Amino acid sequence: MAKQRAVTDILRQYHPVPDRFDELGSLGSGPKPHWRPLLQQLNLESVAGLNLRAQAVSSAIAEDGVTYNVYEDPRGDTRPWEVDLLPLVLGADEWQWLSKAVAQRAELLDSVLGDLYGDQALLKEGLMPPALVYGQAGFQWPCQGIQPVSGRFLHLYAVDLARAPDGGWWVMADRTQAPSGAGYALQNRLVISRAFPAPFHNLPVTNLAEFFQGFQNSLASMSPARNETALCVLLTPGRFNETYFEHVFLARYLGLPLVEGQDLTVRDDTVYLKTLQGLRRVHAIYRRLDDGFCDPLELRADSVLGIPGLLGAVRAGKVLMANALGSGVLESAALFGFLPEISKKLLGSPLAMPSVASWWCGEKPALDYVIEHLDELVIKPAFASMRMEPVFGYQMKGAERTALIKKMNAHPHAFVGQELVHLSQAPVWKGDQNQPLATRSIGLRLFAAATPSGWRVMPGGLTRVAMDEGVEVISMQRGGLSKDTWVQSRYTAPSKSLIKKRLQVSDLLDGERDTPSRVGENLFWMGRHSERAEGTARLLRAAFNRLSGHDQASEEALLGLQQAAEQFGTLPEPEKDVVPEPLPEALLRAVSDQESPGSIASIIQALLFNASQVRDRLSTDNWHTLNRVGKSLSPAPATPEQSIRALNLVLLDCISLAGFAMDDITRDASWVFLVIGRRLERLANLCTLICVPLFSDRFSRNAMLEWLLEVANSEVTYRTRYRRTPELLGVLHTIVIDASNPHSVMFQLRQLQKDLPEMGQKTGQLFSPDLNDSLRRLQGLDLHPFERKHPDQACEALAELLCDIRSEAYRVSDEIQRQCFIHTRYSDRPVKAD
Repeated sequence: MAKQRAVTDILRQYHPVPDRFDELGSLGSGPKPHWRPLLQQLNLESVAGLNLRAQAVSSAIAEDGVTYNVYEDPRGDTRPWEVDLLPLVLGADEWQWLSKAVAQRAELLDSVLGDLYGDQALLKEGLMPPALVYGQAGFQWPCQGIQPVSGRFLHLYAVDLARAPDGGWWVMADRTQAPSGAGYALQNRLVISRAFPAPFHNLPVTNLAEFFQGFQNSLASMSPARNETALCVLLTPGRFNETYFEHVFLARYLGLPLVEGQDLTVRDDTVYLKTLQGLRRVHAIYRRLDDGFCDPLELRADSVLGIPGLLGAVRAGKVLMANALGSGVLESAALFGFLPEISKKLLGSPLAMPSVASWWCGEKPALDYVIEHLDELVIKPAFASMRMEPVFGYQMKGAERTALIKKMNAHPHAFVGQELVHLSQAPVWKGDQNQPLATRSIGLRLFAAATPSGWRVMPGGLTRVAMDEGVEVISMQRGGLSKDTWVQSRYTAPSKSLIKKRLQVSDLLDGERDTPSRVGENLFWMGRHSERAEGTARLLRAAFNRLSGHDQASEEALLGLQQAAEQFGTLPEPEKDVVPEPLPEALLRAVSDQESPGSIASIIQALLFNASQVRDRLSTDNWHTLNRVGKSLSPAPATPEQSIRALNLVLLDCISLAGFAMDDITRDASWVFLVIGRRLERLANLCTLICVPLFSDRFSRNAMLEWLLEVANSEVTYRTRYRRTPELLGVLHTIVIDASNPHSVMFQLRQLQKDLPEMGQKTGQLFSPDLNDSLRRLQGLDLHPFERKHPDQACEALAELLCDIRSEAYRVSDEIQRQCFIHTRYSDRPVKAD
């Protein structure tokens, strides 16, 4: 077997473009010194060995469930995040200058926001055109005159950088509204540092924990908590946002409750979190929701994501917003040309790091220059709210060029011309034997956090990589890669974490107090849907197994299964004067048709929706199982045999989820809702199933007993105890009365009688479920009438009792939702503040 090509040879295959700045430094006298520890590691391995490391990185991303959601992406709405094996390495000296420049820019932009929403001296003195502020949607008029409770408008700032041809740095964009990427940068660090532990420690690389710790502490210290324990939350638009994984990841890492707009309410200009224990005051909100969507009362009336009255609470100084509402006004490339003079005015010093040369076409000389030099520029929208892709002037020819110039003349304020920047390049791992390394354009996003002692810049960042060689536009939405960013430290720093070294009493007391009601509600329905999926899968599998029977008993059994499926809502109930769909086709549709409300596919879809809302509460293994459940239904099974195989896989996943529910989730208040949801659903399903044979004639009833045991998952229990074919008395005892059988009606009632008071105790509810009557009636059931040859009357009486118990189960479900998940009046729940 031929020896694998060594990486020393691989580096010779790296061919950077000569007219671009090369991050590795291979175009000069050799690789830069701070790259050498990494290169030494590469020199020790083969292509195959490094491919194994790359595969480990991909596997880690998949196992952690790291996604970047792209709307209408052919790979699905949860596209895996992509990380290149090779990091970008920055030297200590370069980083020292870079971090100071980023901190200065963050301070400048914070001051600009203070002026724009305050005295507006910049507008009065002509340092900024009024049309640049008032002419865009980013300026929030209702925020005028509001002073943040912390004195700062920006708390987390991000900036996109690119290299100049001489190796200097240019600012390409400012992110001041709800900057994304810090969580992805941290996730990249976790997987790449494990892939290259030796060079990571030998460089050494500066850790990121202190940055996040500073941001975490600043939220609490700058909030209006006074003598209270500050409650800080992370506000997300929800699971459909493209960076939702990051919201979940950061909330977990920073120890913040992850909330949506519906989890918060404003009363007396004070923000409260709707928790399972009642309303709890919120002192700080780290938002990942754009300005306009935050308050439908004063900002965007069509927003269903925000909190009515939030701006009033901010105005009253009762909550810290990070970042301040209205900060999106600075996310305009049109500002770049005015910042140098503004910096001299507000900071008394020039900008340390320049912006890429930009001309706002709202000024006539700038418009004329942009049109005259169109081939040398990139035309961009002036404001972030505009839906327009960047246009490279040299690519515009003929009619397209004429049309663009016409638009610019008609609406000059909407356009910005920027100098065409040839991005720097860095190696990415391709893994081919003949060409293991490829060249890609990169951009760097850095982050700065405001702390009481000043700005702290993350020693690293998110390196974004162009999708293909020669591509100039970097966009994660278009499928770009990312890199970890290593900053060389001047000394070996000890490993740090945000986990406290010592617990305090308040930590122990607060453990269950910040669970949003939405979390409990989604866990409750997650429990119900997972149990419903399991029960429906067993029902359909039993029906498919009996499709081929031709004797009368098989037909009666199949008819009973069909009736049960109709009552489950899995099959549509027959309509008068409408020819029903053949049963085999209807059963196939009930497996994989997402448009059928009671199908397995639609139930799993609902289950995954609920699970996605509580992702921060689920372990990696639990989430992995959830991602797998239902995959066997695609492509849709086309035959009964294929359906049975698919349903077997669904059942295995459902059984795994049941195990996670009982043994994987911390038994706090939210866990109780998950378990109660499962028990209520199983109780209702059992009652529905058992009533089908009970309401049938004697011959049909006896033909249904076998599948009743099978679908109720009690077949083994019955045969172990009675060692005979199913008989009515034994079957009813097993799945109705037997309190030791976890799939019996009695077992569910007894467990609910324990779980419901526990739920009330953990949540502080006055909940008093009335299941005692159902339990008492069932305990008093006399089975002797079922010994008779014709027990029809006894069967009908038991069926009516089970129907009553099912109704009670649904009533309890409704009562839980009313008391625990809805906060509508002051008198409903106590208002708590620390």
